[in-house]
Amino acid sequence: MEPESAEDFYARVQAATGPDGRLDVAVEEMPGWDIYPFEIDSLRMKPLQPLAAEEPPRGGEDPAECYCARPPDPAADERLVWSNERWQLHLAPDLKLPIGLNLGPREHCDLPTVPDHLAGEMGRLLVAVSAGVESLPSVGRVQIAKYGDGGAHLHLFVFGRPARMLQLRGSPLLDWEENLPPVPLEVQRANAEHVATHLLATVGGTGPGWL
Repeated sequence: MEPESAEDFYARVQAATGPDGRLDVAVEEMPGWDIYPFEIDSLRMKPLQPLAAEEPPRGGEDPAECYCARPPDPAADERLVWSNERWQLHLAPDLKLPIGLNLGPREHCDLPTVPDHLAGEMGRLLVAVSAGVESLPSVGRVQIAKYGDGGAHLHLFVFGRPARMLQLRGSPLLDWEENLPPVPLEVQRANAEHVATHLLATVGGTGPGWL
């Protein structure tokens, strides 16, 4: 059996829509979970859009135009939590969680094209970063995500789920995050320093300039 085409997958989804082109809200799934952040009485799905002709290009598809090929950004340096010759870990200060981090290689690649000399280290770094984040007193669990629809350069997100806020467990975390109050920058930096100290002790490298 051949892999299914995008057209066949879309046709099956479209066949499940109602007269208004909307899918039913699957109340037995995430909207029915006790951690779902929204009331479902008036919740409805947006109408299904037509299948696009092709996937749109992302920023940095051409390595020469990627941000990694540009001169160093001073603002990015202010967000730099940890680095070595191959990897950089940046603070994501706009996130309203105890800590949000972004791990990416200096070398231009995406997840399906990570070269062998980086792949093993990536795994070790994710273990070390996760351990550092989960050792923060304000963090209950760590979540890791890879989206990649906006940029072609690999960037892995590490989120610290607030400790003992059980409504924020699981995949609805970022739905909650958008509605939380901002975290003061000095608090984020203090948490980032804690993670950086753990990384320096376990994998070496260089800490943030403000440490």
